[in-house]
Amino acid sequence: MKSAWLLLLVAVCWLSPAFATESPVVVELFTSEGCSSCPPADALLVKLSQVSGPVPNVIILGEHVDYWNHIGWTDRFSSAQFTSRQEGYAHHFGLASTYTPQMVIDGQKQFVGNDGAAVAKEILAASQEEMPANVSLTRLTGNAVQISVKGENLKGKVYLAVTEDGLSSDVKGGENGGRTIHHAGVVRELRSLGPLSNGNFDQKVQLKLQRDWNPANLKLIVFAQQGDYGRILGAASLRLSE
Repeated sequence: MKSAWLLLLVAVCWLSPAFATESPVVVELFTSEGCSSCPPADALLVKLSQVSGPVPNVIILGEHVDYWNHIGWTDRFSSAQFTSRQEGYAHHFGLASTYTPQMVIDGQKQFVGNDGAAVAKEILAASQEEMPANVSLTRLTGNAVQISVKGENLKGKVYLAVTEDGLSSDVKGGENGGRTIHHAGVVRELRSLGPLSNGNFDQKVQLKLQRDWNPANLKLIVFAQQGDYGRILGAASLRLSE
C-alpha cells in the first residue's frame, strides 16, 4: 500500500491544473548502505519509481557515497565520484559538512531525504516551475542515442547518467547489518558530456553498458545544469528496454 505522503502527491496532482504541462523534477539522493538513517530514503526512491499516472515527471538519481564504507560494510554501489558531487553541493548550499540521506531537488533545494512529507511537498512545488531548457533523447541503432538540448542563451553543462532499478543488498555488517535494502534509480554511470553553446547542445553518444547491469531495468537520464552544482535547466529520461 502506498504511504500517506504518496497518496497525497497523487491526489494533489489530480486536482491541480498546473500539472497539465508538468515539468520534470530531478531528485538526487545521496545515500549509503552503511548509514542506518538511509533505508527509509531508499524506500522513498523505490516508491517514486513505481508510481504511474497523474503525478509529476520525477527523475530519480540514487548516488551512493563512499565515506560510510569504513564501519563494517562496503556499499557495492558507492563511488568517490558521488562523494565529490555531494561535497560540491554542500559548498553550493553553504553547509558545514555533508550528511546522509540528503535529497537535492532540481539542484535548488536540499533537505533530509527520509522525510516523506518534505519529499512530496518539494516535488509538487518544483513540478510547477517551468524549466528553461528542453531536453530530448532519441534511441539510435546499437547502444547509441542522440541527445539534444535547446534553450535561449543559457550557460551550463550537460550530464548523462545510466540508472538501474530493482536492485537490493543483504547487508552483512555495519549499521544496517542483517537488513535487506531495496534500491531504485541507482546511478551506474555519471559523466559530463560538455557545455551548452548559447543554450544548445546536440550530440550522438555511445553508451557503455556493463555485463552485470540488467538491461530491462536501465534508464538513460540527461540533464543540463548551471555549472556543476547549480539549478537543473532541463532533463529527460528514457527506459532503455523500450
